[in-house]
Amino acid sequence: MIYKAHDAFVAPARARPELWRLFLGLVLVAVVFVAWFIAIVAAIYLVSGEGGGQQWVARLTTADTPTSVLLVLAAIPGLGLGAMLAVRLLHARKPGSLFGRRRRVIRHFAVAGTVCLAILAASLLIPTGYTPIPGLDITLWLTFLPLALAAIMAQAGAEEILFRGYLQQQLAARFTSPLIWILVPSVLFGAAHFDPGAPPVVAWLVVAAALLFGLCAADLTARTGSIGAAWGFHFANNVVAVLLIALNGNLSGLALYVTPFGADAVEILPPLILRDMVTTLVIYAAIRFALARRNA
Repeated sequence: MIYKAHDAFVAPARARPELWRLFLGLVLVAVVFVAWFIAIVAAIYLVSGEGGGQQWVARLTTADTPTSVLLVLAAIPGLGLGAMLAVRLLHARKPGSLFGRRRRVIRHFAVAGTVCLAILAASLLIPTGYTPIPGLDITLWLTFLPLALAAIMAQAGAEEILFRGYLQQQLAARFTSPLIWILVPSVLFGAAHFDPGAPPVVAWLVVAAALLFGLCAADLTARTGSIGAAWGFHFANNVVAVLLIALNGNLSGLALYVTPFGADAVEILPPLILRDMVTTLVIYAAIRFALARRNA
């Protein structure tokens, strides 16, 4: 599997492809992520005081209010910042090389995001077996919407920079087999979505769904030579999952509607997750078709 666009995307990583640099880079990513999170917590304590800070940190574990969801999303960009610092310090290349060509990133983001939103909107017309219940008041939802969209944009972008940018590029610079540079980042992406607090069958199905998304995003990145399509796909998917219909419980504080059940609904969730996986494949195929039609 060799794509001309992917070859150009990986080219900046070939100057310093040593695995020790990648491993050290991942350590640096972890350090920056933790430091970024500590800075957010410190800012919360600075603004709210010790008592208020403790309450806000406790809310981050459930993220069932609008501000707590925003704070959780705001922690994720530390991953992208860590990856950009790693390529600068350890691989002597520009952080912008993690994205691909700017115009291509913007164009692919727009196409993939539009296709994903259109298909997800259509999928809402298919009966699910449950009736969503109202979540955030519409007026308050609209007030938070600009910040929420920016936060999801940054969160999805940071994950794509790390998994489809840094990891995929550096592994492809070192190994020719796509079984490594597509599969390894996707497995790590899936593992990062494991929820030890959920029932095992639900937790592992969520990991499988994230792994599937990672495989689709990695292939889109390889075919297009930028993280734009994967980023748009990721962004649109998270907009629906976080802002429109969220699973009742964690990260539900910004949703217009929530499900009448939570992550412990072992009889209800598995078929819904499997349905979402099928939808992911349909969206992936549609994005590929749309980009091919535009000769992108």
